Amino acid sequence: MSLSKTTLGPFELYTIETGDFRLDGGAMFGVVPKTLWSRGLPADENNRIPMTMRCLLIKSNNTGKVYLVDNGAGTKFSDKMESIYQLEYKVKSLQKSLKHHGFSLGDVSDIIFTHLHFDHCGGTSFYNEFEELELTFPEANYHVVDKHWDNANNPNAREKASFLPENIQPIKDSGKLNLVAENHEYEKGLSALSINGHTIGQQLPVIKADGKTLVFVADLLPTHVHVPLPWVMGYDMYPVQTLNEKEAFLKQASKNEWNLYLEHDAHEEVMRVQYEEGRFSVAETLSLNDL
Repeated sequence: MSLSKTTLGPFELYTIETGDFRLDGGAMFGVVPKTLWSRGLPADENNRIPMTMRCLLIKSNNTGKVYLVDNGAGTKFSDKMESIYQLEYKVKSLQKSLKHHGFSLGDVSDIIFTHLHFDHCGGTSFYNEFEELELTFPEANYHVVDKHWDNANNPNAREKASFLPENIQPIKDSGKLNLVAENHEYEKGLSALSINGHTIGQQLPVIKADGKTLVFVADLLPTHVHVPLPWVMGYDMYPVQTLNEKEAFLKQASKNEWNLYLEHDAHEEVMRVQYEEGRFSVAETLSLNDL
């Protein structure tokens, strides 16, 4: 398990690996033919591509807060579901990553959820020895965009399977839920960009310091292979909106040389993009250590 870190201004940034899984390649690339997407991410015999759940720990030396952006799928899956998604969290795990960087579960003061699909928030809770749901982070406050919270609790039939009650209910019962507006500023230098194509109210944390910008791109750009504009997931609720949001985002990212932190890419951690000859592409890939 390779874990990196860096410092941007008052923020210490740490890679947190929480586990690997696989999803159907066709669903991950929508209308793009397999002959194209499989060149970048070859599928297994069940047409699944390798993915990871890479979160980000942000320690603010200005406020003393320790933010965790998302927390993976957790360990509450049945054997059947683990097999379907080929979940693997024995090599990579939330606890191992935190310990590697010198943090404990109790050190996390704030969790910023990009959104509440199972692979982003399942690590919030676990089943204890009495088969009761228990919160993983006893000291943490939970930050969710208000529009997304409404969506997660009243999902459409297509998205319902991604919002698992055993993930949502502990957050609801915690008494520590903080609903924020779109494009919320958490503190100076740490804000969020709202994106609604994948799911209503997804927020992408943005860190700006030392003349650099790091954006946690979550499911707007799940892997480096998703950079071309039409390469939009079949999982997106509003794919045309994703297309428009993606184009506007990539224009900014390429122009301003943003560093894009990849949550689901099994091979690449950070990328920069470029715009040449009328199309966007990956300019370079790197890690937090390289910033």
